[in-house]
Formats: sequence, structure tokens, C-alpha cells
Amino acid sequence: MGEQSGEMPRGRFLKRAGASIAATALAAGAQGEPALASGGVAPPMAAHSPKDALALLKAGNARFVADKSECGPLTARRLELTQGQAPFAIILGCSDSRVPIETIFDQMPGNLFVIRVAGNFLNEDEFGTMEYGVAVLKSKLILVLGHERCGAVTAAVDFVKTGTKQPGHIQNLVKALAPAAKATQGRPGDWVANAVAENVRMNMAEVDEESEIIAAAIKSGDVAVAGGVYDLESGKVQFL
Repeated sequence: MGEQSGEMPRGRFLKRAGASIAATALAAGAQGEPALASGGVAPPMAAHSPKDALALLKAGNARFVADKSECGPLTARRLELTQGQAPFAIILGCSDSRVPIETIFDQMPGNLFVIRVAGNFLNEDEFGTMEYGVAVLKSKLILVLGHERCGAVTAAVDFVKTGTKQPGHIQNLVKALAPAAKATQGRPGDWVANAVAENVRMNMAEVDEESEIIAAAIKSGDVAVAGGVYDLESGKVQFL
């Protein structure tokens, strides 16, 4: 994030206190996530490996693009989820209302553990949420998802280009995204589009660089990291 008091600049987060965080998370998981009602059965995880998880996301997005989504009435599913959750993928996405994460991947409630912040970047809170998904929920895939014409990234490009600042806390978002804007300055093509993709790649790299919990899961093959950019017009996710 920005350089205000109490914040750490992007890419300079302290290494996670992996052992203590994992112990706390696993202890919570041992107590039930959430506790199962007597006689109830939580829905099983839809994927059993990172490869399967990525394939499910790609297939779901293809159905969405073809206007053949399969998610129908969800009352039964809602009742199942009172017994627990087992999301197969963690999605770090933008808060943009035009990018409804479950919808564009045609996934039922309970399948995706979604983290959303304008500009889809990682900070301490997003890391903690992501580690919970890995350590307790046992999700198989982490997807960093950007989208074209991102307003937050556009503001970061304007900031790098002209020094234009945004009001209030919005500027903190801009500062977090400025490294991607700076890294793509002068590249051929559309600057904002290049910065969107670069921001995805930067956050993909940070996932295991800054989290011992996630790094261990990746090393063991239990979790994989992927990236993508969503096209507003076609609805297609271009995986990087």
C-alpha cells in the first residue's frame, strides 16, 4: 500500500509468521469450518488438484461466454452450505461491479473463495484471507484476476504520467498499483492494458514470495497460482 504511518510499501511486506499463523488457522479448522450440524453433510470440494481447479474455471468461463451457464435454482445448494464450505479456488479480483466473479466462471455458491479490492492487489489483509483459504479450507488454486479498463489501474497510470492524485484513501490504492504502471511505461501498446496484465503478474509473484504458508503449499503441489485478465465485452478470461 502507501507509505502512510502503519503501512508497509508494496513488495516490502515482512515475511509472514508462518508457523504461528498456520497453527492458529489449523486449530480453527479442527474446531470445524463451520461446525457441522448434527447429521448434516457439507458439499464436497469440486476439484481434487490444482490442475482440476483451473480446468473447472476455464470450462465455466467458456459456458458464460457462450451464454450456456448451468447455475440454476440454488435453494438446495444454499441449505447444503449451512453444513460447511469447500471452495476449490481462491480468487483475488477487483471490486468492479462489472466483474461478478462467480458469474463469469459459472460457479455455484461455495465453490470460490473470493477476495475483492479495487485493483486486485495484495496487502496484509488479503494475504491473511488467502492463507486462511489455503491452510483451513484447503483450496487448490489461487487465481489473480484483473480486468480491462480497470479504473484503479487507469488512475495509477495517470499518477505516474502526470502526478495526478486521487482524494482521500483512494490514493492508497493508486500507490499500490503504481509499480505496475511504472514497469510498463513506454512499452508498445495500450499503457493501461499493459499495466493491468503486469499488476496480475506482480501479484502472482508476491503470493509465494511473501507468504510462508502459501509457499509451502505450492512446493508440496497442493496449490498452484494462476493469473488472468477479464474482457468486459466478450466475457472471456485470458489466462496468463
